[in-house]
This record gives sequence, C-alpha cells and structure tokens, in this order.
Amino acid sequence: MELGISGRKAIVCASSRGLGKGCAMALAQAGVSLVINGRDRTRLEQTADEIRRATGVAVTPVVADIARHEGQQAVLAACPDPDILVNNNGGPPHRDFRELDRAAILDGLTMNMVCAIEMTQKVIDGMAGRGFGRIVNITSISVRMPVAGLDLSSGARAGLTAFLGGVARSVADRNVTINHLLPGYFDTDRMRGGFATEARRQGSSEDAIAAQRGAMIPAKRFGNPDEFGQTCAFLCSQHAAYITGQSILMDGGLYRSTF
Repeated sequence: MELGISGRKAIVCASSRGLGKGCAMALAQAGVSLVINGRDRTRLEQTADEIRRATGVAVTPVVADIARHEGQQAVLAACPDPDILVNNNGGPPHRDFRELDRAAILDGLTMNMVCAIEMTQKVIDGMAGRGFGRIVNITSISVRMPVAGLDLSSGARAGLTAFLGGVARSVADRNVTINHLLPGYFDTDRMRGGFATEARRQGSSEDAIAAQRGAMIPAKRFGNPDEFGQTCAFLCSQHAAYITGQSILMDGGLYRSTF
C-alpha cells in the first residue's frame, strides 16, 4: 500500500533499537526522512547507516536523552517542523513498588509521561498550521493489563494516554491525529532484560521464562519490531486521518477482552 507520506519528515524518539527502530525503518521505507535518537552513539550511528542503506532516505542521528530539555532541544534543532512524531522512551526497570522512593517515581513519570507531553507541546501547533500531523505514542499493554514490577511505567503511560485524550480531539479538524500503540511481548532487549530479572527472582533460566510467557500468548510467539513499525507507519499515513485518540493493542491476543 502506498502510504502517501513520501517526502514527509519524522522525529522518532529512542529509535536506535527495538520498537523505535522498527518504526523508524517502516517510515523510511515509506519515503519519510528521519531524525532518530538514542543515547548510545555507536548503536545509533549503526542504525542510521542501516536505514540509509536499506531505504536511501536522509537519516539524521541525534545523541541525546529525550527525557531532558536539552535532549529535546537537540532533536528539534535537527528537525524543527516535523510532520510526524513518534514518542518513545525506555521505561524504569522492573521493580517492586515498595522499593520506589519519590525520586524514582518522579523520574519514571518524566521518562514515560512528561517528556512525550513536552514533545507534543513543541510540535503540535506547527502541524496544525500546516494542515498535517501524526503523533504516535508507544505505550504498553500494561496500560490495560497489570504487569507485576512495571507499576510505575504502567501508571505513567496510562497518565499520558488520559492526558492526550482531549488534546487529540482538539486538533482533529486540522488533520492532526494522536494515537497510541500498546505492545505486548515483542522480541526486544527490554523484554529480554525483563525475562532475565524474573529468572533471577525465580531461580530459573531466561529460556524457561521466555517459554512460559510465549505459551500464554494465543499467537504462540513474540512480536517482531518490524511488524510493529509497519502498524505505526500506517497510523502516520494519509489513510489513517480518521483514526485519532485510539489505543491500539498489538499483543497476539494476550489481552482477553471482547471490546
């Protein structure tokens, strides 16, 4: 399908690996030029080179922490008027909620709620003025379904979803959409890190934990970041202009609900 966004410009946050990288690659395949972001310079440069070689689009890597004001400024300096913004960031590590002090809670809220709101504030009026904008927030299945040890991440991402619910409706008439993608178990470094933590806690092996989690999923497999990215690219397309304010699960059927 031709997505109708070739020549557009996108900022994809936290995109040197995992789901962010999958989104960046899919947008590049649709002809979108990119600013990608991460904190590991070597990995970020490798990802930029990989996307350039695969698609031929312009890719600008920006080494920065997107949760910090200076990181946001650096990314926006590289692309001051994006047509597309994919908000993504790593979350706080798996941890029992009893172990969280106030500083850790505030850090988690900044990582998974505040920085996405701040980035949205900075780009949304420009999008509305130009008559085109797509904002996609990568949240989590844990917004709908509790995941032990991810309470802080879940709360922050649920807060982001609620916060932007009204915002999405306020710009829908300007061809600007805001949607959320809720991944379940995707084969990423973060997922594998969670398995390793759980394996240590249970005195088990990472492979055993992975097998246990995989068996819970009706699709009987983990998601692939590439398929996640293609869904993100569709939400950014001209064809998705009538989809806004939605939270779309990608979980292989794990969350059991009729509606």
